[in-house]
Parts: sequence; structure tokens; C-alpha cells
Amino acid sequence: MGMQDMMDKASYERLEKDVAKVKDDISDLAEQITDALNTIAGSARKQARSGYKQARASVDQAVDDLSDRGNAMLNAAQDAAMSAEESLEDVIAERPLATVGLALGLGFLIGMTWRR
Repeated sequence: MGMQDMMDKASYERLEKDVAKVKDDISDLAEQITDALNTIAGSARKQARSGYKQARASVDQAVDDLSDRGNAMLNAAQDAAMSAEESLEDVIAERPLATVGLALGLGFLIGMTWRR
């Protein structure tokens, strides 16, 4: 019985060593998984920041483009209004009597329309 107890004790000690080694391996694996997840999270964070910066730059560019187009349209409208004003001034200067007659005729038509 002494020999069997020694064998059982030796087997038990080997089993304890094996279990301790498995625990260490699991601990190491858990650390590796944690490191990998942190690396993935950091990469995802960087990509998200990069995507946000690109989207913001695109929006800023679009706003700038719209602003430039709006300014160009406003300038074109102002130029057209000034051109029309200058043309009207030229017509009035060239034919003052015809302009007064036209104004009186339009006033008469508008007055008749409102009267009804």
C-alpha cells in the first residue's frame, strides 16, 4: 500500500502541475485576447476619427461651394438689375414723352382694373 500511495501522490502532484500550467496558459491567452481587442478598438477609433474628419471636410467644402455659387448668383442678379436700370434710364432719356405716355396708359389700365 505504501507504493500505491506514493504513485497516487505522484499522480496527484503531476495533475496539480498540469492544472497550474493550464491555468497559466488560460491567463496568458486571456491577456493576448485583451491586447488584441484593445488593438482592434484603437484601430476602430482611429478609423472613426478619420471618417469623421473626412465627412466634416466634405461638408465644409460643400458649404463653401454653395456659398460661392450663391455669391455668384447674387452678383449676376445685381448686374442684371443694374443693366435693366441703365437700359430703362437710356429709354427714358431718349424718349421722355413716350415714357410719360406709357406711364399714364398703364396707370389708367390699372385704375380701370381695380375699379371693377
